[in-house]
Amino acid sequence: MFAVTDIETTGGNYRNGKITEIAIYIFNGEKVTDSLVTLVNPECPIPWQITRITGISDEMVANAPKFYEIARKVVEITANKVFVAHNVNFDYNFIRKEFNDLGYTYQRKKICTVELSRKYIPGERSYSLGNICARLGIDIDGRHRAGGDAMATVKLLSILLQKYNALNMDLFR
Repeated sequence: MFAVTDIETTGGNYRNGKITEIAIYIFNGEKVTDSLVTLVNPECPIPWQITRITGISDEMVANAPKFYEIARKVVEITANKVFVAHNVNFDYNFIRKEFNDLGYTYQRKKICTVELSRKYIPGERSYSLGNICARLGIDIDGRHRAGGDAMATVKLLSILLQKYNALNMDLFR
């Protein structure tokens, strides 16, 4: 079972950035069986450049739950699952930092769909989510929003698992 995850943040550095939106789709290799998709109040202003990219504004997150209010759900929904994301360390490090700030150690096995794509679809000019999805004919409904990007990553993972029979290989190399 996979916990396919995407987040939107206040910036590119987990050390001083905060999560503004999170999407987690539980994927069994064939279908999504559970999900968590929510805006998150970062408890700090969202830079205008980020709002321009994601469309997520301070007003949108003002009444959203703070991370500590969804932390238990994140732990429960991802328990005993492999954490999957496109450029996995970005999402994983932000989430780990949020948990560290709460005094909790968050650890999951992880898989990166960028790395899998490079391995199984060699020779592409770019492995960004937008480019690799366009190449494979995956529509992204809600680009630069956690739900849309996470669902696109589910579809990408599904293609990689089916096309390359990756379930029978060592995904953790």
